[in-house]
Amino acid sequence: MTVIKRAIRLSALALSLFFLLSCGAIKRLSEGETILKENLIYLINNNEISTSSLNQYIKQQPNNSFLFGLNPFQMLYNIKSDKENRWNRFLEKVGSPPTILDSSLVESSSLNLKKHLTTLGYYNSNVYTNILTKRRQSSVIYTIECGKSYILDSICFTVRDTNIGKELKSVWEESLLKKGEKLSERLLDKESERVTQYLRNRGYYTFSKNHFFFRADTLRGGEVANLRVSIENFTRNETPKDSKPHQKFRLRGLKVYSEWDPVAQLAPEEQQYNVTHLKDFDLYSPTIPSIKGRTLAKMNTLRRGSYYSEEEATRTYERLISLRYFAGVNIQFDEVPTDSIKKEGEVDCTIRVTPSKNQGCKFNFETSINSNRLLGFSPALSYYHKNLFRGGEWLTLGFMGNFQYKLNEPISSSEFGISTSLSIPSFLLVPDSLFRWAPPRTDINVSYNYQNRDEFTRNLISFSYGYNWGSHDKFFFTVTPLQLNVIKLFNLNPLFYESLNDPFLRNSYRNHFDLGAGATFYYTTDPSLNPKSSFFYLRWSNDISGNILSILNSSLQEDSEGSKLIWNTPYAQYLRSDLSLGYTWKPNRERSLATRFNFGIGFAYGNSKVLPFEKLFYAGGAGSMRGWQPRTVGPGSMPIDTTFAIPNQSGDMKIEANIEYRYKMFWSFEGALFLDVGNIWTLSRQEQSREEGLFRLRDFHESIAANCGVGLRLDLDFVILRLDLGLVIRDPHKKRWVGPKDWFKPNTYALQFGVGYPF
Repeated sequence: MTVIKRAIRLSALALSLFFLLSCGAIKRLSEGETILKENLIYLINNNEISTSSLNQYIKQQPNNSFLFGLNPFQMLYNIKSDKENRWNRFLEKVGSPPTILDSSLVESSSLNLKKHLTTLGYYNSNVYTNILTKRRQSSVIYTIECGKSYILDSICFTVRDTNIGKELKSVWEESLLKKGEKLSERLLDKESERVTQYLRNRGYYTFSKNHFFFRADTLRGGEVANLRVSIENFTRNETPKDSKPHQKFRLRGLKVYSEWDPVAQLAPEEQQYNVTHLKDFDLYSPTIPSIKGRTLAKMNTLRRGSYYSEEEATRTYERLISLRYFAGVNIQFDEVPTDSIKKEGEVDCTIRVTPSKNQGCKFNFETSINSNRLLGFSPALSYYHKNLFRGGEWLTLGFMGNFQYKLNEPISSSEFGISTSLSIPSFLLVPDSLFRWAPPRTDINVSYNYQNRDEFTRNLISFSYGYNWGSHDKFFFTVTPLQLNVIKLFNLNPLFYESLNDPFLRNSYRNHFDLGAGATFYYTTDPSLNPKSSFFYLRWSNDISGNILSILNSSLQEDSEGSKLIWNTPYAQYLRSDLSLGYTWKPNRERSLATRFNFGIGFAYGNSKVLPFEKLFYAGGAGSMRGWQPRTVGPGSMPIDTTFAIPNQSGDMKIEANIEYRYKMFWSFEGALFLDVGNIWTLSRQEQSREEGLFRLRDFHESIAANCGVGLRLDLDFVILRLDLGLVIRDPHKKRWVGPKDWFKPNTYALQFGVGYPF
């Protein structure tokens, strides 16, 4: 009851403050002005259209509300006085002024809604507006009466040009215009775009959707329409006198400028270029070009003498962009003039590419601190070269560190890593012609990792060889047929090792030889770095190891525990899978709701009793359960193992779900409210000493961990800096909920700093 009373008091205080500050805004209003409080949309005769989808067509929107209808930045603005001083200028800059209702925008919004309803197939709709004002705050109500809609009863196609008519025989069979569909401008537009794209991919360079004419007969009565679709030899902006037959065009000439400077004032003919005549194009470049002609030839899919194809032009553009070396790519087609009418025309193509800066450095930094005075730093520095051998090869050299300390105690953990990778824009041993869109890449990676803790020193050497490629800018594949990890432990504290009575942990701290393969599939509806609209993604990674080596078991030596050895080291044998699903809903630019679900599981078998330490799952940190430090959650309801000076919790299985509400604040700052739920578990039931950490379907929910929190982000366009405060709301060890009165006590919060969004 005490908690409820406190919540009621806080709510009353917040509401009082809200009304008090709202009065400050009202006092500043001129005569006749009111604040736009909200827009309300009502559809009185339609259940098919979502009112939320119509909100974007209203031209004036009220101020954002972040929580319980409050906007703290509007409150800050309302605090300022009329005096001219630094404090008031600061409040004016940081705060958000109230939206003053503009009645003219209400009328134009009404017209906007009518136009949109017409495109959806509702003709002669009515939008009634009403403005309700109370205490100088206005609510604008849009009451929509959808107009009459018509169902297609018959469709007739007419093509004036017989040559195009032959091309389109099979296309009409897949037409979007079918009997029973609702007649709408949106549907007609989609159909004209579909057919136009088909023809422009088959040589019809000058064809456009403006050659389409639609005539709907709705005079028969009822709610049906007869539609006539005709493709004419003139456009909607022309008259029948301007008719001319549709021509197919072939590609006559192709020029590629490899070092194009769009800022230069001189015309290309006046600049100094060396011309190299290649099979499919003429290359215009400086004496020593920054990229090889054969690389450009491999990226180009346009061929002299072939029919013009918009799809091939787009494909060439995408392949050049995928090199990630060019700051700009421009493809231009020019019709070749002719004196006499020919059955076929010709176009010349010019491709201009502008190289970007090919070298640079990146720096990332994450830090966190929790209630147990455990402080962590994770810096990372990388150098990249995007065109190492002038063929679009990427070289990356990275350095990373991970340092953890307990304040006022001589306890620490340090980790250093160095890695290098070379990515070649070619699928070695496989023809590139099999990959029509983005070219495949061959990746070679080598890394070394050193970890020093009070209990042991670990060395990890890794090598991998694999391929990655994409398809249609949404599907991405990585296949690594060779993954090699060699792990050696030194300075293993005998007392520490003897204290590990748990066979699971004891087997994790052994040398091992890991030879296997892996594959990752990634799908996204929007591949951009910072999508502007709602998007979904799926990432599924799999690793398998030891099966090939197991064929040699009969000829391999054994250790005292019966494990087969490679170079006096047991080899690992396991299967591991990790799946992440995410959806971010963005109703507008000001706010978004991001969600993620992560499930991972691993099985050791054959020559291994447990997964290698590097393949175990863990939770906590800046991108996981943010109420905890890394590796401090689970497994299951187990307490933190005090054998380790720095926590090192891990398991065979992970389930985690995250949700985060993000909202625009001011300038480049963004706020966030989040909830993280999940844990890790072990799967082997033979280790009775880890009973609390085992996953059991009947009671796993009792060991679920949960935290909530608030965050602040600074979006600098090229990087997003993030600060999150995570508060534990369910402790899996104690199997109980943690209320606000216990927050900010030991083991109940963590402060996380990171770069980029957590998911």
